[in-house]
Amino acid sequence: MKTKSRHSLPACILCLFSLLILMPSCQPRTQAPKESPFIYAKQGQFFRNGEPYYFIGTNFWYGAILGSEGRGGNRARLAQELDYLKEMGIDNLRVLVGAEGRNGVTSKIEPTLQESPGVYNDTIFDGLDYLLSEMGKREMTAVLYLTNSWEWTGGWCVYLEWAGEGEAPLPAVVGWTNYQAQVSKFVRNDSAKAMFSRHVEKVLTRTNKYTGKKYVDDPAIMSWQLCNEPRPFGEHSKKAFAEWVSATAAQIKSLDPNHMVSIGSEGKWGCDGDVPLCERVHSDPNIDYLTFHLWPLNWSWISKETVEDSLENAKREAEAYINLHLDMARRLEKPAVMEEFGYPRDGFQFSKDSPHSARDAFYAFVFDRVVASAKKGDVFAGCNFWGWGGFANPTHEIWQRGDDYSGDPAQEQQGLNSVFASDASTESVIVAAIEEMTTGEPLCELEWIDGISE
Repeated sequence: MKTKSRHSLPACILCLFSLLILMPSCQPRTQAPKESPFIYAKQGQFFRNGEPYYFIGTNFWYGAILGSEGRGGNRARLAQELDYLKEMGIDNLRVLVGAEGRNGVTSKIEPTLQESPGVYNDTIFDGLDYLLSEMGKREMTAVLYLTNSWEWTGGWCVYLEWAGEGEAPLPAVVGWTNYQAQVSKFVRNDSAKAMFSRHVEKVLTRTNKYTGKKYVDDPAIMSWQLCNEPRPFGEHSKKAFAEWVSATAAQIKSLDPNHMVSIGSEGKWGCDGDVPLCERVHSDPNIDYLTFHLWPLNWSWISKETVEDSLENAKREAEAYINLHLDMARRLEKPAVMEEFGYPRDGFQFSKDSPHSARDAFYAFVFDRVVASAKKGDVFAGCNFWGWGGFANPTHEIWQRGDDYSGDPAQEQQGLNSVFASDASTESVIVAAIEEMTTGEPLCELEWIDGISE
C-alpha cells in the first residue's frame, strides 16, 4: 500500500494544524531514551530503541516447557520454531510462565511449574531461562503472564484449593455456573492472593542461569502480565477484582521498575461487560497499556456450522469491539494490544491438511487495522494471534501426555486455533502485513489524537 511521505506538504500542514488545536493538557509525544534497552509506553505508543514499535506477534504458551530438558522439553524444536518465527518477521511472543497444581489432571497442561504452594519444578524454571536466553539472541521479546483464570494451567482455582476452598473444579465436569461461582472467590480470598503474591516475587527476583541477568534487567522481557484473562466472574467480585489488579500491578512495579505491566484482560468481555470497570482498571498508573482479546466462536459471532458463512458478521462484530477499546486507549493515552484472537479452520476441522480460507480473511482484516495504526502513529500498537502450532504434529484430537505441544492447550481440540508451519497461505497473510507495517511511516505522531474513532 502506497503511503504519503512523512515530509509531504499535506502531512506537515496536518501536523501543524493538530498542534494548534490540541487542548493545553495534551503534550507532544516523547520517545523513550535511545540508550534504554527496554520497550516503553509513552503517549499512546510503544517505543523500542527510541523508535515507535508496532508488532504482529503470536501466542506461544508452551515456550518454557519446550525450552526445558525434562519431560515435554525439546530444545531442537524450540530453536526451529524461534528461527522460523523470526524469519517471518515475528518478534513478539506471549508466553505462560508456568502452570500450577498437580500433574495428571484432564484438560490441564503439564508438567507444571508450581506443584504445591512454594514448591517449584526447577526444570520448568530452567526452561523459561533458556527460552528467554534464546529469544534475546534473536532480538525477540516476551510478554509473560504469571497465572491464569482458567483451568487449563491450574490457575486461580488451584490457589483456592491450596487455600482450603475445595478441589479445583473443571468447567467441563461441574458446568459453567459452578466454575464461575468458585473462581470468583480468588480476588476475595486473602490466603489465595497471598500465595500468588509470593509467586510473583519468586518469579521476578529470579536470575537467568544462562545469561546471568536478573529477570528485572532482561530486555528480552517486554511486559509482565498479571494473569491470562482475569475476570471478576460476577457483580459481587468487581470491587475486589479492581483492588487486586491495582495491588498486583503495584507489587510488580515495586520489584521491577524497568519493564511494563499489563493486565492480560479480554477487555469489555473480561470485565463482565462492564465498560467503565474496564476503563477504570486500565487507567491504573501502574498499568502501561490496554489489552483486549477477541474470540468470534466463543462469543457466538459464528458457529461451528457457519465458520465461512458468518465471516462478515464476525468482522462487523470485531470492528465494533476493536473500536470500543481503541477509543478507550485514546482517552487513557495508552497503547492497546489485541493479544489474543483466533478463528477456526473451514468446516470446523482440526487436521493440518484442512483448508483455512476464512481464517486467512479474518487475520487479514485484523492486520489491516494494526498496519493502518502504525502508519498513523495511532494507539493500536500490536496484536498476537492465537496461537503458534509451528512444527507440531498432533497425534490425538485431545492432547495426551507425550503428544507435541501446539497452539491449542489441553482442554481444546488440537488444531482448533493453531497456525502450523505448513499453513502457507496464512503465513503469507502474516508476512505481507508485517512487511507493509515495517516499511511504512507514520504520517504524524500526533494524528492519533484527532477524533475518537478511526
